[in-house]
Amino acid sequence: MLRKLLKFFTGRLFISFVFISLQIGILVNIFSFAQNSALWIQFLSALSIFMTLVVITRDLNPAYKIGWMLIFMAIPVYGGLFYLLFGNRKLNSRLRARLEQLNIFYQKGVEGGTYSELLPMKALSSYSPTLARQAQYIANITGFPVWGNTEVEYFSSGEAWVVDVLSEMRKAKSFIFMEFFIISEGEVWDSFLAVLLQKQKMGVRVCLMYDDVGSILDIPSHFDRRLRSLGLEVVAFNPLRAHLNSKLNSRDHRKVLVIDGNIGYTGGMNIADEYANRKLKFGHWKDTAVKLRGDAVWSLSQMFLQLWAFSTGKFEDFAKHRPTLASKTDGFVQPFADNPLDNVNVAENAYIQIINMAKRYVWITTPYLVLDNEMLTALKIAAQSGVDVRIITPHMPDKWYVFAVTRENYRPLLEAGVKIYEYTPGFIHAKMFVSDDRVAIIGTINMDYRSFYLHFENGVAFYGSSVIRKVYEDIKHTLAISEQISLAYMKNRPWYIRLVGLILKIAAPLM
Repeated sequence: MLRKLLKFFTGRLFISFVFISLQIGILVNIFSFAQNSALWIQFLSALSIFMTLVVITRDLNPAYKIGWMLIFMAIPVYGGLFYLLFGNRKLNSRLRARLEQLNIFYQKGVEGGTYSELLPMKALSSYSPTLARQAQYIANITGFPVWGNTEVEYFSSGEAWVVDVLSEMRKAKSFIFMEFFIISEGEVWDSFLAVLLQKQKMGVRVCLMYDDVGSILDIPSHFDRRLRSLGLEVVAFNPLRAHLNSKLNSRDHRKVLVIDGNIGYTGGMNIADEYANRKLKFGHWKDTAVKLRGDAVWSLSQMFLQLWAFSTGKFEDFAKHRPTLASKTDGFVQPFADNPLDNVNVAENAYIQIINMAKRYVWITTPYLVLDNEMLTALKIAAQSGVDVRIITPHMPDKWYVFAVTRENYRPLLEAGVKIYEYTPGFIHAKMFVSDDRVAIIGTINMDYRSFYLHFENGVAFYGSSVIRKVYEDIKHTLAISEQISLAYMKNRPWYIRLVGLILKIAAPLM
């Protein structure tokens, strides 16, 4: 225990928190001094009024706007400055230039491609014009098309995923790309690192990107430097800086692993012992993942290379990472990425489209249920229209405050006829949608504001694939070991618990 406390108080997270707190303290003192100056008060008040108008006129989610309006009301003098520090999601000029350069570079790579991206979409249009419309929306916004010639394998547990990934990495001949939100030292990471170092010595290129804030409590300082000294190419995405910075909210929540361009994995899995139940943190950890083999892996490679180039500023030939092996077709497969820089909530819109298209059922698993009005309305209308809408959330939370907001969203859903279950064995981290035996999405996208508005995310949409039935059967099994939540239970909760949930729900868009 003492060692853990010492590690925490000497770690980068705590030190950065101390420096940021000092900066806030200095600002508070400056503001206190400025209160004696009518000119300063007028300037800051004018700034707050201007920022209020900016928030109102910007194309933002209404709930996000309301959250900032409450801040402007609570601290009318300093609200505008607070928004500039923490609410502005625009990139600085240097990063905007890099993003524009990357977009130009990427478009040239796509135009020079040899793979046909039209045939699978035409085939999907014949299979289902409705699903083709959703696929076309995703392709138009993200640039990632529908693919055929792709085999799919579904993993209903982290334990099976770890075994399969290690087996495939040992066969790597050219390169291994890895992108994860969390890397945590332990048994799973040790087994991964041993294989990666072995393959690197054999001439395989190994590129690893992890989110700095997501991993900061689970890895030692200078983790990236140590791995680079071992011969691996490593990037800590958006490193934590010990100063006030609005970009700290934009985290890389994606999970992508590509081997030789022919095999790709994604889903809810991170590289940490609890994901494979080697360590129990919140009871049994339920997670899922998919393995792609074939043409669709090219999209996973591209999304990794795009963010790698954005993070490093180094551009390379995307085309040399294309798939080289032919695979059988298992329905239509569409990997896609979402990012907080374009102000288009592709992931949430894709979820809402599935809900709106459903005729018989929509089953959902998510670790967090922090909904905006659009998602809440879509779920309620579907249930009120007779669609069987079921949502599974954790019974043992990893974040008490998010769990409080999650439960606060139960009541309006239950009143509309949505069935809600909590995974009683522990924590369910899987993020999945499945509907009508025809469409499913598996990926990294939680049903909360962070995934929809702030994080870099990715998922895979499946149309008419065998994996859809496997997801259905897995959720059916999970429902059997989960507890259904009743409306009476929600109404009978103590008043103070409901009050805390309501207060936190107001602040949910800013969490």
